[in-house]
Amino acid sequence: MNAPLLAKPVALRIADLGDEIERARIGAFVHDHPEGTPFHLPAWSVAVARGCGQKSHYLVAEDARGELTGVMPLTEIYSPIFGKVLASAGFGVGGGILAHDPRIVSQMAEHAWALAQTLKCPVMEVRGGPLPGPEWSVDDTRYLGFVRDLAADDDAQLLAIPRKQRAEVRKALETDLQISTGCHADDVAAHYAVYAESVRNLGTPVFPRSLFSEVLREFGNSADVLVVRHDGVAVSSVLSLYWKGIVYPYWGGGTRAARALRANDRMYFELMRHARTKGCKRFDFGRSKVGTGPAAFKKNWGFEPKPLAYYDRVAEGAKPRDASPVNPKYSLQVRVWSKLPLWIANRAGPLIAKGLG
Repeated sequence: MNAPLLAKPVALRIADLGDEIERARIGAFVHDHPEGTPFHLPAWSVAVARGCGQKSHYLVAEDARGELTGVMPLTEIYSPIFGKVLASAGFGVGGGILAHDPRIVSQMAEHAWALAQTLKCPVMEVRGGPLPGPEWSVDDTRYLGFVRDLAADDDAQLLAIPRKQRAEVRKALETDLQISTGCHADDVAAHYAVYAESVRNLGTPVFPRSLFSEVLREFGNSADVLVVRHDGVAVSSVLSLYWKGIVYPYWGGGTRAARALRANDRMYFELMRHARTKGCKRFDFGRSKVGTGPAAFKKNWGFEPKPLAYYDRVAEGAKPRDASPVNPKYSLQVRVWSKLPLWIANRAGPLIAKGLG
């Protein structure tokens, strides 16, 4: 019997995402790979680079025929507060290495780590995918993911929601709220106003408005904004991505008025309804930290949490990066930020948030 074949040699390089043919090749590879996510798409890397001013380094592996065998989106992120990190994928909850042959995973990971050293990034973060190698630390206790199937219609969707939360949704459906979806400038403006107030209230800085605009521009018909209004005033809003029959409500929030109006409950139910019209079969509620209010909220909707595996590698003498607002050492800053006048938070926030990644 023949001995197992060694992994075939591959060529590793940084892709030119300014080349439309290159982007199309990568996009097709990501689409066909069973573990592909929107955060692996070139559109995501380009939108993040333009929207936050961070640099993309999209790693690809090719065989001797020039066929793609692996991809890894990388974002070089700099923050004057938190330092430099090379992340896969920057500003995404997913990422990591996509490869047809698991034997080239370590080759790609080593190439990415060498790139991090060249870029003077002391830390690499990989959000999902296979373990890059034995040198990497694994964290599967911090974040939870929430995904489930969409029901066939509104009645079935209501019945799929646990009783207590279902009652809240029914009340929200009876409230006089106006719903709109789109991706025009007015939609982005309404979404940004709501989202900025929402994260300020939580004590965290808001991302640059350009990030949302660029994501909507790059994803085209595969992204939109759903806005909930009361008496013509936006009170809840969510920017969602649509990918391979899955809806990803990614950036969402509500104003202080949203709670009493149950506008967030209405928003997510309306998004489920809207996603079905776009042919979606699954609803990805995103990630939340273990033990937090957002995680409990998603469980109340009937979503079963599943641990997410993230990996990091830290240069000798350096420390892992932790820019999480739930880190106790930032508790004072979070409290102070939540009390800032909105106009100050909206001017200062993007300068900080564009380096969080």
